[in-house]
Amino acid sequence: MARRPVAAVTAVTLMLEAVGIALLNWILGLVVDRQQMSMGGLDTDAMSVGTWVAGGLFGLYLLVCGVVVLRTVVRDRAPGRLARILLITCAVVHGLVGAFAVGLVGWPAFGYLMVVLGLIVLTLLGYEAERPAEPSAEAAGGGHDAPSPA
Repeated sequence: MARRPVAAVTAVTLMLEAVGIALLNWILGLVVDRQQMSMGGLDTDAMSVGTWVAGGLFGLYLLVCGVVVLRTVVRDRAPGRLARILLITCAVVHGLVGAFAVGLVGWPAFGYLMVVLGLIVLTLLGYEAERPAEPSAEAAGGGHDAPSPA
């Protein structure tokens, strides 16, 4: 099955996206700071620091998601309950950000975010939580062979 390669691509993509988001917010913070931009009377320094903190936190979130997927690849086992919840929230975030990206950035950004969303969902489906095996008919019948209807 191709679940390991898909999960590996997902992990690398999330880690690269984390670096890209952090870098983008760092650049935006520099632009706001150097041009002394302000919205609604907010302090320029507060806006630039807020941009840096938000970008760092979002980048860290994506990096943690990428590490969780990478750990899943290395162990080749389904992620635990909290890790699955983290990855589901990451998929939901990509869906929401993709919806906003259409209007703000354009269709290529939407397409990229939907590809990442698809990779996360494929990873989650590829590594479904293992369910306990149901007892077989022989075990339920006490191990006796039942006569077959003729």
